[in-house]
Amino acid sequence: MKMQGEKGRILKIAICDDSLADTDYISSLLQQWTCTSGQKIKMTVFHSAEAFLFEYSVNKDIDILLLDIEMGNMDGVTMARQIRKENEYVQIIFITGYSEYISEGYEVSALHYLLKPVKSQKLFEVLDRALDKLKKNERVLILNLSDEIVRIPFYEIQYLEVNQNYVTVHGKKDYIVKRTLGEFEHELDERFYRMGRSFILNLTYIQRVTKKEVYLSNGSVLPLPRGQYEPLNRAIISRM
Repeated sequence: MKMQGEKGRILKIAICDDSLADTDYISSLLQQWTCTSGQKIKMTVFHSAEAFLFEYSVNKDIDILLLDIEMGNMDGVTMARQIRKENEYVQIIFITGYSEYISEGYEVSALHYLLKPVKSQKLFEVLDRALDKLKKNERVLILNLSDEIVRIPFYEIQYLEVNQNYVTVHGKKDYIVKRTLGEFEHELDERFYRMGRSFILNLTYIQRVTKKEVYLSNGSVLPLPRGQYEPLNRAIISRM
């Protein structure tokens, strides 16, 4: 399915791979994708994780990262972990020659894995998905507080928690508003899951689920209500 690019919206894409031949090949495929999708891009190439992180430390404006797993001193998964400590927004697409590495990237919420040699059609499909997710990430939740109006991007919301007549929205900052959890449920999108009476979770932040608890990537541990283990796991799988 061809997706139309947004006028004036330039997508920032980085390629990180220690193989010059592979970066040249992926770069050529990205140029083809711009022609078929109509999406404008700004492309940057790095040949080591260290080179990328050096640039990223001063300029974090990146939308999509095409990342090799096996590289020199620092591998792609280790690099992705560092990025995810402060950035849940960037769409990470792993590129690898070995299928056994695929399971290693779940903790960094990789969008997809592409096996080398990368096929153009598969890459284009994954880039379309990344673009779609980025557009959804532009959606915001508007909170009317006593002295201000706050706009919180959906992707920054980790979970919502109700306590009597108040709901706490947990994100980069916590906000408490006098509203019902049901009202928020109708405003949020499919990345959010209503867990019992007390919580709405952003599925992208879930790191691990046990029979009694839910572990989030920000370190929070939430109690899992009875009967929610199977439905929550189905919701997580449907988002993969």
